Amino acid sequence: MINFHNGKELPNRFAGSELKKTLLYKGKEYLVKFPDPTRKKALEISYINNTFSEYIGSKIFESAGIPVQNVLLGTYLSDSNKEKIVCACEDFTSSNERLVEFNNMAISNIEAEYQMTTDIHLIEESIYANKFLSEPVHIIEKFWNMFIIDALIGNVDRHNSNWGFLENMQTHELTMAPVYDCGSSLFSLDSDMQLGILLSDDEQFRNRAYNVYSCLKENGKRIQYAAFMEEMKHEHCNKAMMRMLPYIDMQEINTIVNETEFLSEQRKAFYNKVLEFRYEKILLPVYKKLLCIEKENKKETTKEEMKRRI
Repeated sequence: MINFHNGKELPNRFAGSELKKTLLYKGKEYLVKFPDPTRKKALEISYINNTFSEYIGSKIFESAGIPVQNVLLGTYLSDSNKEKIVCACEDFTSSNERLVEFNNMAISNIEAEYQMTTDIHLIEESIYANKFLSEPVHIIEKFWNMFIIDALIGNVDRHNSNWGFLENMQTHELTMAPVYDCGSSLFSLDSDMQLGILLSDDEQFRNRAYNVYSCLKENGKRIQYAAFMEEMKHEHCNKAMMRMLPYIDMQEINTIVNETEFLSEQRKAFYNKVLEFRYEKILLPVYKKLLCIEKENKKETTKEEMKRRI
């Protein structure tokens, strides 16, 4: 088990809602995230499980082949001399690069009368309009690839500051940054007791597992992952589903969950069940429908080609 207290603390340079420290550990800089104190009195837990969500969510992205921050799970002795379970996120920038959050990039692209929001159409419009992106189509693809895995892990907070670009400080060219900030996935606000109740009640479990909303919006309304993908109306999302689903290995994901240190058996059981549900009942059926449509389209194309040859 990694004890990050042996690392060298540096002046903190990372923003965000959680308690963070900047740490030099084995020659590399890390953003160390602590369990986030709950801000709602109604919650049964005093600290949310964002560190586990950050770690497991990132590992699931990695398992699907998407570039993501390198994460380590360990312990850290807090200033009040209490041992905390933390997630250390390796700094993926270099001396020649800086992180540009999408929100900062997008604000400069849109006309003054518009306010930058998490609306998917405005996000796409802003990507196409940016003169520092040499291949905006590929950025759109990567954005929707990220959406598919966020849908699997139930990420409710992929807002415009939770993803971004790496800027080359010499050419100022922008490339997609590794995925980061997955702490609001995997039901981080639920206590083990609440998860136990969900595991024992099939109806409650299905409702919670199915009804997960992204902070992304369409036409002013937050996107419910399942309903949005099931409609199959957004071409870029459909194409991302076709690209990503073959790379989702549920056996590997189960191993990630089961081998996560400090994670309670209750939470392991829930994570495995909810991830399998979201894969089997939400993602896979959409993929199969899209696959059937693709096959039918190929048949029609073949028929038309045959007619032209006759």
